[in-house]
Amino acid sequence: MKIYRLLTEDDSSEFCHKVSLALSKGWELYGDPTYAFDHANGVMRCGQAVTKDVDTPYSPEMKLGQQ
Repeated sequence: MKIYRLLTEDDSSEFCHKVSLALSKGWELYGDPTYAFDHANGVMRCGQAVTKDVDTPYSPEMKLGQQ
């Protein structure tokens, strides 16, 4: 089964580290990254979808970040 996550973070090195960590755990990039201005907080935000094949059935209780 393929699982999906959307990684988001302020436009900083933390975003790159979050994506790099996911890639090191076997997640794969899915689509293009996004970049938008967060008016409420006055910062640019980044997003990147990632997917991963897992051997367990889907459950809403899954902790996707621990997969």
